[in-house]
Amino acid sequence: MAAPWSFVMLETHQVTEHHPKLGEFGYAGDDHVVPFEVGPLDVRGRTVQLGPMLDAILSRHDYPEPVARLLAEACVLTVLLGTSLKFEGKFILQTRTDGPVDMLVADFTTPSALRAYARFDADRLEALVAAGETSQQTLLGGGVLALTIDQGAHTQRYQGIVQLDGETLEDAARTYFRQSEQIPTDIRLSVAKLLTPGVGGAREQWRAGGILAQFLPQSPERMRVPDLHGGDGDPREEIHDPTDNSWQELLALLGTIEPTELIDPTIGAERLLYRLFHEHGVRVFGGVPVADQCSCSRDKIRGILEGFSAQEIEDSTEDGGIHVACEFCSTQYDFDPAEFAAQ
Repeated sequence: MAAPWSFVMLETHQVTEHHPKLGEFGYAGDDHVVPFEVGPLDVRGRTVQLGPMLDAILSRHDYPEPVARLLAEACVLTVLLGTSLKFEGKFILQTRTDGPVDMLVADFTTPSALRAYARFDADRLEALVAAGETSQQTLLGGGVLALTIDQGAHTQRYQGIVQLDGETLEDAARTYFRQSEQIPTDIRLSVAKLLTPGVGGAREQWRAGGILAQFLPQSPERMRVPDLHGGDGDPREEIHDPTDNSWQELLALLGTIEPTELIDPTIGAERLLYRLFHEHGVRVFGGVPVADQCSCSRDKIRGILEGFSAQEIEDSTEDGGIHVACEFCSTQYDFDPAEFAAQ
């Protein structure tokens, strides 16, 4: 059964067509999700390169590199899916697993705000790094990936859950679309650290990129796929009609993407799309910006503390004050317990 909500890519922005002379129009650049459409293949999708925004999120927390790579992929997935929402609300990607990286959270608030954090066991992670066992499957272990849409107060939250048992985030996202959306979908993700010149010398900066493409023909019988009850094979192969040449051609084209092409700032989203689809003609829609922006505030935290009992305020007091740090942006808020003494 299909989910009550869908990530079908429907855009109404002004269209700019690709031509061989790519320099004739401006590029969206880093930290902008670029929707696209390939009419002859009945394909729509989105692609993005995350640069300064992602580097700010990861550098703020100073995660060990394996953890940072996982969270970077979660951020790419979240912005690709979250920017497709056509209403005010949130899209939340969260993992809960038994591996050393037992939680990843990426939270997107429309129209453009992203925040993210990871929780991990430092000792277990250090042991795996020393043993050279830092694959995503090992770091995550077994558990679930939850994709949640929250439209705010007085609305029902919708959630899709996918098992994470030896799968990467990329594979789990494909599984989600196969089982819940039943729309032929492929996803490619890439993360890297690049040396960039700057004042005082070169420094490492995180970059990540991704592309999501969906097969969306007009006829419903070509668009939807049967429920395969969670088959064990490669979801890119087992859910789609092998005689459907358009979808098979898309998979072949996406298979030619090198990981570096998804993150290379000299290529950019538009040039990558042209490389992939110039023979068919690809239309590029206006880029959707995304920003490193947390929704925490002093007033929100004060509101929570005002709901505490006198005993809870006392239990929360340390060194004469109440100190609350946001897990997403690391901002610390300090309160005098006397502010809540009258409760």
